[in-house]
Parts: sequence; structure tokens; C-alpha cells
Amino acid sequence: MLNISLRAEDIFHIGGFAVTNAVFSAFLVLVVLAALAITLRNKLKAIPGMMQNIAEVIIEGALGLMDSVLGDRKESEKYFPLVFTIFIFVLFSNWSGLIPGVGSIMVGHGADAVPLFRSPASDLNLTLALALIAVTMVNVFAVSVIGLRHRVSVFFNFSSPIKFFVGILELISEFARIISFTFRLFGNVFAGEVLLAIMALLVPYLIPLPFMFLEVFVGFIQAFIFGMLTLVFVSLAITPHESEAAAH
Repeated sequence: MLNISLRAEDIFHIGGFAVTNAVFSAFLVLVVLAALAITLRNKLKAIPGMMQNIAEVIIEGALGLMDSVLGDRKESEKYFPLVFTIFIFVLFSNWSGLIPGVGSIMVGHGADAVPLFRSPASDLNLTLALALIAVTMVNVFAVSVIGLRHRVSVFFNFSSPIKFFVGILELISEFARIISFTFRLFGNVFAGEVLLAIMALLVPYLIPLPFMFLEVFVGFIQAFIFGMLTLVFVSLAITPHESEAAAH
């Protein structure tokens, strides 16, 4: 039976809090990532092994990409934890939905049976939470660099009617970023899950394999876009408008 639900399903309750299959899957992804991080940290050596070499190549590549946006290695290292953490979490969340058993292992009985696991990013609540974290941290970094007064003046500038209008547009664009972040990731991941579910139902053997590889690629691209947009927004937010004008 094909089970497609736009809303993440409740699988159990902790007190009055309902734990959905998407939240449960997201928790498992966090546990796996934390275990990998602790394992790599404990195995750091002066002469790196294979896993440490791979991790160093990935991190150096990510820092190099950030350098091309921020123009400074120290700045890249400062914002690396936020950008790379978002990228890694979104990437593993997307790929977790492709693991055999996700969507097919059920809990409950009869008509009340629901999947135990669900790709975290196919839940609108989780993508909204990620978007709020990203945009909030962008503004926190901006305040720490250019100051609270200057950051607020970007949105509320009463020096002239034109600047006031531009500030309102900036404020609207800030909320538009949250909406864009939320629905871009959710829409792509949920659509991919529906496609795979339909293909597996219609032709359950070799035909779905190309779509699986496509979803692996799409999962990476969506994580990359989310991380890069966060990085670009950080770069724009920490640059004073006076400096932008001088550069132009």
C-alpha cells in the first residue's frame, strides 16, 4: 500500500510532546553525526590515517570555497562551524531517506500503521527550524561585527523616505529568505520521496535504481545550496553598507 502523507506522522509521545517519525529520524541522524565526530576527534594523529586524510581534504576544500566568498581564511574559519554543520546535517538528513527500510518499516496496526522512519527534510517543521536558525545566526554574526545599531538601521532607517522604504524592503526580504529556505528544501526532498515511492510501487525492481542515484545527487545539491546561501547571507550581513558603496 502506498502511504504518502504531507504531514509527519506521530509515532509515540513523551509526556504531552508528540514525537513524529521525521523528528525521530532527525535525532538518529544527529546521534550518528555526533558519534562520527567523536570517533574522528579521538583518532586524530600527527600522521593521519585514511579517515583523517579524507576529513582533512573535505574540510580544506570547504574552507577554500568559503575563502572565495569571504576573501579571508580567518573569516572562513570563524563562520565554518555554522555553514558546514548545516551542510552536513542537511546532507545526511536527505540521504537518510534513501536507506532501505525508511518509509516501509511500519508501527501500529491496520489503518493506524505509520512509517517508523521518514526523511527529516520532508517535514516542513524541520526545514522551517533550519531556516530560522540560519537567518537568526546570520543576524547574530552581523550584530557582532557591525554592531546592533548599524544592523537595525539596515531595516529601520528614518533619515529619508527613500532609505526608510529600502529598509522595509530589506525587512521583507529577510522574511522571504526564511520562506525560500523552508520551502525549497522541503519541496525538493518531499517530491523526491513521492517519486521513489510511486516508482517502487509500479516497478519495484531495477527501474527505481536510476531515480535513487538521482536523489543522492539532488540531496547533495540541496545541502550545498542551503549551506552556500547561508554563507552568502553571512557575507552580505557582515559587510557595512558604507564599505559596499566604496567598493562600488
